[in-house]
Amino acid sequence: MKQTMTRALSALLLACLAPLAMAQDAPPTGTPQPGDPARWYQADSTPQAQLRTLHKEIAAALAEAKKACRQAAPAARGACLKAAQETYRQDMANAQALREAAHPK
Repeated sequence: MKQTMTRALSALLLACLAPLAMAQDAPPTGTPQPGDPARWYQADSTPQAQLRTLHKEIAAALAEAKKACRQAAPAARGACLKAAQETYRQDMANAQALREAAHPK
């Protein structure tokens, strides 16, 4: 059960992060909407900015995973939350490698 939950959370995280990481290379194609901050339409130009964005994305993925865990059966909730936290810890530890993979030179 724990392994299945971990795989599901990993798949969810990858599904959430992959498009976001790839989108950072190209300038946004959308048209700015009234009231949108200009920074939303500027690509991350430095490795530090890319890493900062990736950290935010990993944290957001953890929040989504926790939300999904809260909707799980009470018996599975603890294992789900533990797996989500472990995935978060691993992703943060590998953030630099993830950034380099998303932004090859």
